[in-house]
This record gives sequence, structure tokens and C-alpha cells, in this order.
Amino acid sequence: MIKGKENTFWWYLPLIAFIIILISVGAYYLFLEKQVDNAKQQYDIGEKKALLGEYEDALLAFKSANDFKEQFPSAIENEKFMKVAITIKDELKQADKLLEDNQYQQSLQLISTAEGRLKDYDGELVSILQHEINRKRHDAQIQQLNVRLASDPPIDELKTLLWEAEAIQSEDAEEIASSIREQIVAYVFSTASEQLSNKQYTDARNTVQDGLEYVPNSEKLKSFKTTIEKEKTAFETAQQQRIEQAIIAAEEEREINKNDAVELLDIKVLQDEQKNLVVTGDLKSVATVPIHTVSVDYVLLDPDENEILSNEVYVYPETLYPEEEGKFDYTHFDIGNENMNLKVKIEKISWFLD
Repeated sequence: MIKGKENTFWWYLPLIAFIIILISVGAYYLFLEKQVDNAKQQYDIGEKKALLGEYEDALLAFKSANDFKEQFPSAIENEKFMKVAITIKDELKQADKLLEDNQYQQSLQLISTAEGRLKDYDGELVSILQHEINRKRHDAQIQQLNVRLASDPPIDELKTLLWEAEAIQSEDAEEIASSIREQIVAYVFSTASEQLSNKQYTDARNTVQDGLEYVPNSEKLKSFKTTIEKEKTAFETAQQQRIEQAIIAAEEEREINKNDAVELLDIKVLQDEQKNLVVTGDLKSVATVPIHTVSVDYVLLDPDENEILSNEVYVYPETLYPEEEGKFDYTHFDIGNENMNLKVKIEKISWFLD
């Protein structure tokens, strides 16, 4: 009987071993499934942390996902990118510090370096980082522009700053660009007016044309360019009969209208944002025919009625029709702040008739 029981035991032994192996395999499979679930859970945490900008926590989550599951390509790739994101975050902080210290070029260079780290990546997080980089660059460029403008730069630097402002393409940059255009127009008009007064017609025309390269929509410069060209033609053909007849006609018309051809509506002395003295005014044509190339001669007087300087400025638009109003303004860059109590006196208003 005992021998028979031993034979039965050995007969069951393979079955028992099989059951043990089956249980072990099942347990190992369940262990692997649990590891995979843990890896996926850590991966999801990493993604959420990354999108919130918590890159250090995201890095730890992706590392944990890789620990739970070997050969997890997405986690491996995201772990690598988190290190890049952390580096970019640190570089942007350094760029902010440089910006606070007014080291604009160094700040912009560091921002460009950070941006270069993204060239081999794409995706939602890359877009978020790129947006942050763009914002940092915009802030640095705007701050740099404002500081440079505050130093009262010369005209050549103003032109360069206009290009830089237009390249930024934002509302803040457009406001700066608009201010620069106004300064360029004022400088060009003042310079060309002086050249025209000295009969330097080619120089005056070139000055205005150069200004129109930067401010192509300036009606003031367009009108003044027409004025210069007509003045140049009149000067070069002064000996011709047509010009003589035009001068005679203008004199006859002036005699007929006397002082009624042009009515001065307003003239005053102001101070612009750059602390420059500006003479500005309005007038109206009360002639019966169109008049053109209207110029205003004025003098600036101190409180004691002593003459400081005289000047001639042209009205725009270049041609005034009956009852039409025109404007004129001139920026005096060479008058200091101590002379801001000056008065303006009209000496003469001139025009031509067709």
C-alpha cells in the first residue's frame, strides 16, 4: 500500500509543477501589467506638468515612467525634451536679468540661443515655449527701442530705428514707428525748407525724396516735393516769356485781390514732444481762382519785440481752391528751451496763380 501511494505521488508531481509555473507566469504577467499601468499614469502626470510649465516635476514623472516600463519611446523622448525645456527656462530667466540691467543685445542673443534649441522639436509644448520666447524677444526689442529713442538720436539712427520698429509688427511697435515717422517728416520738411530758401532745389528734392522712402504716405512731404519741383522749374525758366507772363498775371491778380486772396485763420507757437519750437497755422483762400505754392514769411519776436529770426514756410496742400483751407508748420530745431516765450509775426504771404 505504501509503495502504491508513492507511485501515485510521483504521478501527480508534473501536474503540480505545471500549476506552480502557470501561477508564476500569471503573477509575473499581472506584475508587468501593473508596471505598464504605473508607467502610463506617470507619463500622463508628466504631460500635465509639462503643459503647466512645471518642467522639473514633469522630468521626474517621465523618469519614473521609464523606470516602470523599459522601452517606452515617448517617455524617453519627453524626458530628453524636459531637460531642453528646463535649459530654455533658465536661459529666459537669465535674459530677463540682462534686460533689467539694460544689456539688450546680450538678452536678445540669449533668447535666440533658447529658440535654437527648439528647431528639432514640434508639438503643443514647443508652441507654448515658442510663444514665450517670442514674447520675451518682443519685450526686449520694445524696451531697447524706447531707450534708444529717449537719447534723441540723429536722423540716420531714426531711420534705422523705424526699420526695426516696423519689423516687430505689434501694436506697441507701430505706435513707436508712428512717432518716428512724425520726427522724420518734421526733420525732412525743416531741412528741405532751408535748402529751398537757399535755392538748393536738387538738394531739397533729394531730401524730401529720401524722407518719402521712409514715410511714403506723408501728404505733407508729397505736397512739398511738388512745391520744390515747381519752384525749380520757375527758377530755371525765369527768363522765359511764359514765366514772365505768369509773374505779371500774379501781380495783376494780387492788385485785384490786394489783401483778400488769403485769409489767415490762426498762427501760434507750440512745443513738440522733443522740446522743439514749432510754428503752426491755418489759412484760407478767399481768391476767385485757384492759387498754388503759397508761402508764409514770418519772424519770431522775443517779449521785448526784438526779432530773433525770420523764416519762410510753404502751405499744404500745394494748390488751394476758392474757400479751401491750408496748413503750415515748421519745426525749429536750433532754438533752446529758454526761447519758448517767443511770439510770431506774419511779414508776408505769397502765392502763384495759374
